[in-house]
Amino acid sequence: MNLLPDLRIVLDELTERFGARIEHAHAPQPNELYLHTKLELVGALCSAFYKKYQGRLAGVFAEDARAERDVFFVYYLYALDAAHGFVFVRVPVSSDNPELPSLTNAIHAVNWQEREIQDLFGIKLLGHPNPRRCVLHDDWPEVCPLRKDFDLHTKLPPFTGARHRFREVEGEGVFQVPVGPVHAGTIEPGHFLFSVAGEPVLYLQLRMFYVHKGIEKLFESLPIPHCVRLAESISGDSSFAHATAFCHAIERAAEVEAPPRARALRTLCLELERLYNHAADIGAICTDVAFVTAHMHAMRLKEAVLRVNELLTGNRLLRGMPCLGGVRFDFEDDQMRAVAKFVDDFEKEFKDLVELIRSHSGTRDRLETTGVLKPEVTRNLGIVGIAGRASGFDHDLRRDFPHAFYDQVRFSVPIFTEGDVQRRMVVRREELFQSLGIIRQVLEKLPAGPIQIKIEEVPSDRVALGYVEGWRGEIFHWIHTAPGNRLARCKVKDPSLQNWPALSEAILGNIIPDFPVVNKSFNLSYSGTDR
Repeated sequence: MNLLPDLRIVLDELTERFGARIEHAHAPQPNELYLHTKLELVGALCSAFYKKYQGRLAGVFAEDARAERDVFFVYYLYALDAAHGFVFVRVPVSSDNPELPSLTNAIHAVNWQEREIQDLFGIKLLGHPNPRRCVLHDDWPEVCPLRKDFDLHTKLPPFTGARHRFREVEGEGVFQVPVGPVHAGTIEPGHFLFSVAGEPVLYLQLRMFYVHKGIEKLFESLPIPHCVRLAESISGDSSFAHATAFCHAIERAAEVEAPPRARALRTLCLELERLYNHAADIGAICTDVAFVTAHMHAMRLKEAVLRVNELLTGNRLLRGMPCLGGVRFDFEDDQMRAVAKFVDDFEKEFKDLVELIRSHSGTRDRLETTGVLKPEVTRNLGIVGIAGRASGFDHDLRRDFPHAFYDQVRFSVPIFTEGDVQRRMVVRREELFQSLGIIRQVLEKLPAGPIQIKIEEVPSDRVALGYVEGWRGEIFHWIHTAPGNRLARCKVKDPSLQNWPALSEAILGNIIPDFPVVNKSFNLSYSGTDR
């Protein structure tokens, strides 16, 4: 196996400790290790990854392998930042009586993901503190949509069972305030139920998945080349990041690498996507504390980025640019000069916006100590991206697991420990400055050469992980290929799925009028969650 040296050490130590209980190990990529074992070893391996290797459980998902092996497979994805590698622990689950011991009591980060497995595959969770439905809502009968024998075009009968009931918080003077699922803005549905005593929030219950799109099932119905457009539709403001993560997975499965120029152009586009979203979020946070002047300046900056996107790719959201093996469009010299000028102009105007916000004491008063997410809670919930870095989690896939052209550029990762709205905004501010620097370096170092390598057909029965540090946080696309240039399984992990539970913690002790700005400081994607 061609493993990274640090990951090889991990494998050797685990093999020495657990012996034949690790039945098989293989590494399709130097930083991607698979361990095949039994359910009874899951807890011990989890403990080893957390305590000895400072790893974290970045994902849990299932696959229906009954046709080939008469079992379901459950995969536990561990990210070992220090070893710069990913480890998948694969365990079989009986198809006759599918049951899975839950890890949620020990690692709250997998709560929704385990319940998703139960809903979509019908694998019963043992010992889960809240095994109620999560993804499938009240109008779904007792079916398992991600099982292979469930037809994508099935017309479901009307639901006749019991309706979902939120948990009640009892006590003198406690009352509940529902917000949603339909909201006043042009956003997607999500239900927030506050329990309050007077003004402070005692408890917040979330319910998502109102418009679940069945993206993972749709991936199985399309030829691989057609799946790129589907990946773009997972979350509109992260179209390029999701499509690039998918292409990265396919390229790894096909054992090809996009040309250097293509990887550089991908990096440039990823940073443009980060720019316009961070600028918009900074403005929206200011709006939620009534500093509308700053919001309008930020929206003007966002518009400037969107126009550059359109100049380069023909689409304001960079859609149509990603493709298997590279990118669709090359940039001409005059376009590069326009980008260089844009970066200089944007930086000057953004500095003016930063000074405007700093000069407004009322904004700082509203943002500091509001919506605090403590570092220990961040670790327990597995919070990633902006929210994680504002609460002490020093992690960024661009630095820790370099992809695209990130190993050729220099940048720093802003980390804070206060975990309030102010720091989540400052993380965006500092990342925005770093993005401008990355774009400049890409323009300076842009390699010559082709922008795409042809991938005719991906071999079947290949597994691969594609990953990107999107502007919200880490994005994963795991694929298992099937004959005929199709997919047997595609697992999508958007950072919003991981981060929504943080909102319930950050709002505690705050007042309901502060919820909009706390929520906006996370700015999670309903669509990415309801993929």
